[in-house]
Amino acid sequence: MATQRREDLLLGGPGLEEIRLAGALDETLRRLFGRSLRLRQVSAGGCSACEADTNVLGTIGWDLGRFGIQFVASPRHADGLLITGPVTQNMELALRKTWDAVPSPKIVLAVGACAIAGGPFVGHPEVNDGAASVVPVDLYIPGCPPHPLTILDGLLRMLDRLEEHRLPAKP
Repeated sequence: MATQRREDLLLGGPGLEEIRLAGALDETLRRLFGRSLRLRQVSAGGCSACEADTNVLGTIGWDLGRFGIQFVASPRHADGLLITGPVTQNMELALRKTWDAVPSPKIVLAVGACAIAGGPFVGHPEVNDGAASVVPVDLYIPGCPPHPLTILDGLLRMLDRLEEHRLPAKP
């Protein structure tokens, strides 16, 4: 369900009949991040539901580390940011400083309806209506909150580690 462009999250309108799932990073970035990915999670003013489902990925049931993906405590050790929340005015400067602290090349994931477009707070003067208004976003993972499998699917598609398997046709 994750996409690389916010417009691709819309379904059902004219010209939007097909689902456009996220593709892999370009070859250079995939070569850099292909074996491991370190993300700094930034809670930018949300309700913590997205953070809870993101944290679940580190448990024994999901074991995000087996895919070479880890959350790190410092942006200086990160390859990118995983942002949740609508990016409140109080968090805008902190997000910019965190973005600046991540060494280049870097990627950004907007996780949840708030980080994508402001969620229920859209248009409120105290929020920035999502992460893309502050930093460039490379992957949008929808949901309120997104299921851990949706987050994992987006990460693995971005890293080109997901193979499509089809069930055999019934005779």
